[in-house]
Amino acid sequence: MSGIATTCAYCGVGCGIVATPGINRSVAIAGDDAHPANHGRLCIKGTTLGDTVGLQGRMTHPMIGNRTAGWDEATRFVARTFADTIAEHGPDSVAFYVSGQLLTEDYYAANKLMKGFIGSGNIDTNSRLCMASAVAAHNRAFGEDYVPVGYEDLETADLILLVGSNTAWCHPVVWQRIEAARRDHSTKVVVIDPRRTETAQEADLHVAVAPDGDIPLFRALLADMKRRGEVDEAFMAQHCVTPDGFWDGLVGAPGEALPTNFEALADMVAAHPRMITVFSMGSNQSVRGTDKGNAIINLHLATGRIGKPGAGPFSITGQPNAMGGREVGGLASTLACHLGFSDEERAAVADFWAAPNLCTAPGLKAVDMFRAVDDGRIKAIWIMATNPAVSMPDAGFVRGALEKCPFVVVSDCMADTDTTRLAHVRLPAMGWGEKDGTVTNSERVISRQRGFLPPAGEARADWRIIADVAAAMGYGDAFDWSGPAAVFREYAAMTALAQRRGLKLDLTDHARLSDVEYDALQPFRWGEGKLLADGFCFPDRKARLIDVAPLVAKPADPAFPLRLNTGRYRDQWHTMTRTGLSARLSRHRSEPLVEVHPDDAVRYGITNGGLAQIDTPRGNTVLRASVTDAQVPGTIFAPMHWTDLFASGGRANRLTSPDVDPVSGQPGFKDCGAAIAPVAPEWRAFLVTANEPAAPDCLYWARMRLAKGWIVELAGMGDAPVEAVLPEGDRLIVEDVRRGMKRVAVLDDMGRLSAALFVTRDGDLPSREWIGQQLGDDAGSPPELLAGRPAGTRPDTGRQVCVCFDIGLNTILAAIADQRLSSVDAIGRALNAGTNCGSCRPQLAGILRETQVAEAAE
Repeated sequence: MSGIATTCAYCGVGCGIVATPGINRSVAIAGDDAHPANHGRLCIKGTTLGDTVGLQGRMTHPMIGNRTAGWDEATRFVARTFADTIAEHGPDSVAFYVSGQLLTEDYYAANKLMKGFIGSGNIDTNSRLCMASAVAAHNRAFGEDYVPVGYEDLETADLILLVGSNTAWCHPVVWQRIEAARRDHSTKVVVIDPRRTETAQEADLHVAVAPDGDIPLFRALLADMKRRGEVDEAFMAQHCVTPDGFWDGLVGAPGEALPTNFEALADMVAAHPRMITVFSMGSNQSVRGTDKGNAIINLHLATGRIGKPGAGPFSITGQPNAMGGREVGGLASTLACHLGFSDEERAAVADFWAAPNLCTAPGLKAVDMFRAVDDGRIKAIWIMATNPAVSMPDAGFVRGALEKCPFVVVSDCMADTDTTRLAHVRLPAMGWGEKDGTVTNSERVISRQRGFLPPAGEARADWRIIADVAAAMGYGDAFDWSGPAAVFREYAAMTALAQRRGLKLDLTDHARLSDVEYDALQPFRWGEGKLLADGFCFPDRKARLIDVAPLVAKPADPAFPLRLNTGRYRDQWHTMTRTGLSARLSRHRSEPLVEVHPDDAVRYGITNGGLAQIDTPRGNTVLRASVTDAQVPGTIFAPMHWTDLFASGGRANRLTSPDVDPVSGQPGFKDCGAAIAPVAPEWRAFLVTANEPAAPDCLYWARMRLAKGWIVELAGMGDAPVEAVLPEGDRLIVEDVRRGMKRVAVLDDMGRLSAALFVTRDGDLPSREWIGQQLGDDAGSPPELLAGRPAGTRPDTGRQVCVCFDIGLNTILAAIADQRLSSVDAIGRALNAGTNCGSCRPQLAGILRETQVAEAAE
């Protein structure tokens, strides 16, 4: 089979991919040069998608309880249970919780069934956790959820502000475009973030605001632009409505502190009218997230920096189809196709769908939905393509709520997740590479995801699973689609309802696509044309500046003196159900770390590489500590990816607050009270093993894939669980009882290394890299193996820096010294590092800086 043009399964950049299938579900992945989002570029997650399409861990058959069922039985059971629940308790007693991993056609089917035919607004999406505040800000300012810029604007901007966005890690292809703009256009980059992230390290200016400090910052910026005469009064008069007293209200509130480099920032903003402000989860995931979005939009509207090349506010999404879900009504707060719940809008939707029982009002947003599950208002919930037992805030509460729920259905491509373990019915859904449909990226470009692999077992497309349940509930005529093209045609035709109301979402020119034309559909952007050509989306065609109240600091709880921030790592994705399958993606961070500023480490007795317990009002966990001055004093950071499948305490979201933004309902993941204390285990160890290990019973463990097996970090009290974690086989053992050191290598019946365990009570442990490479090979020299290092002069390449080309730190340092390399591009020419996905380029720059500082000190 030749290459298939499709779209990446990860972030909202929406990169085009050419996938070429091979034998045994192997697939070669390349960037699509013709796709407008990436022009052939891919990050490391996209590059390694071929590592994640195997059958290992897949859900392949419907399951009712612990038994396999046929599709007909499972479908009828789900339909009957939902129908009985509705008949007894009403339509609001059921709910759907869906995902930005769904395709637009899947989203459309789920929304139509819940809001149009079941008659409840109780469908919400995990995009509520990522982008709901941006949606609310757009609606308040523009009258529609409309992103008014595209990626090409980054390449013509003179100044790019990155707010709460570690772009180099979370949207690497966008970062590559920004780097190109800096190189070709001398574009300036400012990062506004409490952490000195890898992106901030490469910026022209890093503005280290306090948590939620971007509200006073943007209020002060707008006031300063007014003082400097940078407000575009003519633009405001023609295109904006300004509330009475708006300018007087920008006077700072007591306690609103600004960063020390505020004047430098204001000077850059004043000097560069072609300005893009990119904002993402660091801005949105706040109890003031909507106000943050509007504070950013206010600055652009008041200065006329919108609707022009190289200028505008740019909300970039975290999931591949967060935007598509927003378009079709996947959020509980909208009806469908950007329509609300007025009588006129409801009548139009009811007529279009021929809906017998259209819902009358918005449904429960994500956090409130799971509260309703907990208190019994919701008695049946269907969770699609997401893992809320890990990803929701206060995730322990969510897990408890699902355990109590009378009926939980989960449709997913993976069999074993923290959420599927709580399901009464599990339905196998197609995964990336199998399913077929469309997605919409952050710049409103609609692209095709195309199937190029057979389904895993009996897995079905999500839209079809939904349509079959709808038919079993008696609604078959309204869901009688022949394929995803038919669903898309119906959705495209429905956007006429939005267009008639003066909204910009209009796909009606695609409503008559044939199946062949749908199959061949090329990427296109809806709402093309200048934003100002026909005005904004309110009846008067003017945008609204929004009063954003000052930030009022809450008194700190002395029991939780630190502020916990959570977020993403470069090479992992959400709850690792996909990226956890790839050994290459596991090498950048093999375990979750809590990052702590050196001053706080001294204050609380935390050591770099040691263990630390984090406590919040919702619970506690133990993580390994990384002491770094990239953190602001008084704050700590933990990643959100790890689950109970990968670590003993990695579910960081069981610590986070369920408090939400009052407008958008988005949770405030980025700022909750916390305490930290050192944990002193009696022993530390690591295990490498060829076979998937069971979860050990000890204080701390974290596991990750290796190319030939697994690595497990362990620590605990009492005796190390040597026998519990090692497989059968011949043993090579060295032990020093006095020092508490034990090393065991296990050989299979062919004399090959199948596992090795290294335990210490007070000494050092050897490098994991070399030992892991020996798995499955002839044991060779036992002294080498038990020493944990090769004899002679074989080089240790060091911890991995460039995943694409498997280049370690020691190799890079040696090349810098031997070849006198002085730039990231020079390292790339010498070693290839940083020349593919570019994700490691900020790290390479940091290595260069550290090397130059060390040389200067000699």
